[in-house]
Amino acid sequence: QVQLVESGGGLVQPGGSLRLSCTASGGIFSINAMGWYRRAPGKQRELVAAITSGGITTYADSVKGRFTISRDNAKNTVYLQMNSLRPEDTAVYYCNARFSNGEIYWGRGTQVTVSL
Repeated sequence: QVQLVESGGGLVQPGGSLRLSCTASGGIFSINAMGWYRRAPGKQRELVAAITSGGITTYADSVKGRFTISRDNAKNTVYLQMNSLRPEDTAVYYCNARFSNGEIYWGRGTQVTVSL
């Protein structure tokens, strides 16, 4: 059974930094892409950043230059370094993994709150 476990969320002041981690376990197929999505209160879920197994990255315009996604393929782990955080980055952040057999799995989410 595939599981994605996120960690690293929390409360941070504006301008601060957080690093999210997500590790996938239990799969027998390789992971093609991993990514981070977020859902803010009253809003739809949106893509924050994604990375392929080859290291190609995609970012939402709102986080470009502030967030960096990286990946350790050997550990099936994806990271999201978040710098210069803003109150509008407050959301539940979800990890996502797309396997080579086409299946997609989600983590349970980790809360990120940016506030004084």
